[in-house]
Amino acid sequence: MRPNLHAESWLFERRRFLRLLLAASCGVATVGGCTGPLVRSQSPDPESYVDEEIEARIKLIGDLTGTWGFNYLKVESIALVTGLQNTGSDPPPSQQRQTLLEEMQSHEVNGPNQVLASPQTSMVIVRGYIPPGAQKGDIFDVEVRVPPRSETTSLRGGWMMQSRMRETEFLGGAVHTGHILALAQGPVIVDAVFSNANDPVLNTRGRILSGAVAMKPRKMGLVVRSDFHSVRTSTAIGGAINMRFHTFDRGIKTGVAEPKDDNYIELVVYPRYKNNLARYIRVIRSIAVNENQTDRAQRLISLDRMIQDPIGAPSAALQLEAIGKEGIPVLKRAVELNDPEVRFYAAEALAYLDVPESTKPLRDAAELEPAFRWHAITALASMDDLSAYEALNGLLHVSSAETRYGAFRALRKRNPNDPLLKGTAFHQEFSLHVVPSSAEPMVHVTQSSRPEIVLFGDQIELLPADFVFAGETIVVKRVGPQELRVSHFAPGKPDEIEVCSTRLDEVIRTAGNLGAHYEDILTLIHEAKRQNYISARVMVDALPRSNRLLEQRIDEATEAASARRRVANPLPEMFTSRLGSEATDEDGNDAATTAAMELEQTADQADQASKKPGFWSKMNPWRKEPE
Repeated sequence: MRPNLHAESWLFERRRFLRLLLAASCGVATVGGCTGPLVRSQSPDPESYVDEEIEARIKLIGDLTGTWGFNYLKVESIALVTGLQNTGSDPPPSQQRQTLLEEMQSHEVNGPNQVLASPQTSMVIVRGYIPPGAQKGDIFDVEVRVPPRSETTSLRGGWMMQSRMRETEFLGGAVHTGHILALAQGPVIVDAVFSNANDPVLNTRGRILSGAVAMKPRKMGLVVRSDFHSVRTSTAIGGAINMRFHTFDRGIKTGVAEPKDDNYIELVVYPRYKNNLARYIRVIRSIAVNENQTDRAQRLISLDRMIQDPIGAPSAALQLEAIGKEGIPVLKRAVELNDPEVRFYAAEALAYLDVPESTKPLRDAAELEPAFRWHAITALASMDDLSAYEALNGLLHVSSAETRYGAFRALRKRNPNDPLLKGTAFHQEFSLHVVPSSAEPMVHVTQSSRPEIVLFGDQIELLPADFVFAGETIVVKRVGPQELRVSHFAPGKPDEIEVCSTRLDEVIRTAGNLGAHYEDILTLIHEAKRQNYISARVMVDALPRSNRLLEQRIDEATEAASARRRVANPLPEMFTSRLGSEATDEDGNDAATTAAMELEQTADQADQASKKPGFWSKMNPWRKEPE
């Protein structure tokens, strides 16, 4: 059932707040002079930003609508992990055990109680988050944990049997489950291998990267506010969106918006925004409805003034991006200004319009300003222009670990078949990529999205004093100055031995060919680094955290202290990990994305939603994330 909006939309509130803030700042300046860094003598007059007559006639889509279906949908299940080395346990009687028994019976498992009693199996709790806009067949990560009072000591080396994941709620003293929304299975990678710690807790929880498959598409759209419900309004909104964005269905050009009734417009994703849905919806909500050419020309003049000030730049850039080609000249002028914030917001908007003038300022922002880095890299990845590829390629050679890996991920998203990035896959379980880089050698391993090892630099060496283990079945031994022997031992099978050079990429390939799993390679890398056998940095998931702050420059005119403020844009989905983050709510959303994407909720609804735990957290309070 679609929610009925009774509160003003987020973008409308933002615009109103901006006008009030600017007016208040102007008032303070009139009475007592400019005393803060947000009011600058070179800034345009804030009251000149908006033509009130045009404002009264023209409504943006965000003034009329909220969003629906742009949240991350939590799904859960109870599952069975097998293949443990006598570290499993027989779960005690509980509702969870009964749920698992019923699941096993539905799969016609013989002797389910005997299977559960085996020390080679363990019952686990599984959860994941289906992203907005997901289509049937899309994959995502899932988190696996043992239940309370479990005697399981480790999930290392385990394989989770197929589990059917649903929405679950605990209402009125009873458990309610929805339809099957995803299937999950695969090798469990315990959290302990990422930190190289023998922590008992970290050995009993882990994740399956790309281990779940969405079984149904997730629809998304706009909900017309109750005071604007009408077929005419819904049609006008859909028409305005389709004038700006279109896609192709079986080779036929079609709009991205389809009005369904008087209060709902369904949306499909415009391909350029597939890695940044939060920006997509913000741009759509910045489109004007029923705007004639005269009003458009006047609004462009207002936006030209507005984008020149850092406070107005984020909103102005979105509106100019929403206008499309007619907004490009204004954005091009803004990208040449001295203010780094103005320059960045203008360049970001130009990137989504595929204008090559955006690439240099975005590359500079990615390299020099951490608060803008992820938005800049994502914007570059959205472009078709060759200059964007060159800019991302250049970022592979900077010193920042997160910038290098961010550029690698963006390049792969941009073109998965790029020979530079394709890499080698092992057992359809993990991949190895060797990326030429002139910066300090670095080894990067992932804890989200997909199991992969990326070596930045093709001359990283593994030089053990004697030997080093890769898991429990593979040993790497030094047999010469530039030669290593990789041995694989398995019960009941002859030993397998191969010789390779000391180059780390060759060692990983050799171990992978002998049957090493992702966990084994991570163990090898961490143990070698701990003993100083690898002369390179080792990084795990060098990805961003939400709510990064931007350092404001000191206002030289007033000598005011520098201020810190948050970046206007939420974290792009390309770099978002929902699992295991300390900066997420109970539904797995980081704070910035929650604020930007849960636009259909009123303040009271959002507050209640943030406090509403899922079923298993209700059943098991001990499972709450650490503070």
